Amino acid sequence: MVVFYILTPVALILAGLGVAAFFWSVRTGQYDDVETPAIRILLDDDADQPES
Repeated sequence: MVVFYILTPVALILAGLGVAAFFWSVRTGQYDDVETPAIRILLDDDADQPES
């Protein structure tokens, strides 16, 4: 039973850290553009290469 007195606060602290990390990522704009990274692999990179 003593282990519950240790695991409950540890679990609450870890859950709080997870929620805080989620809100930080939303506030800093990590989820603003979810479409472009999936399409970027299909774009052609020929314009970036110098002509020889």
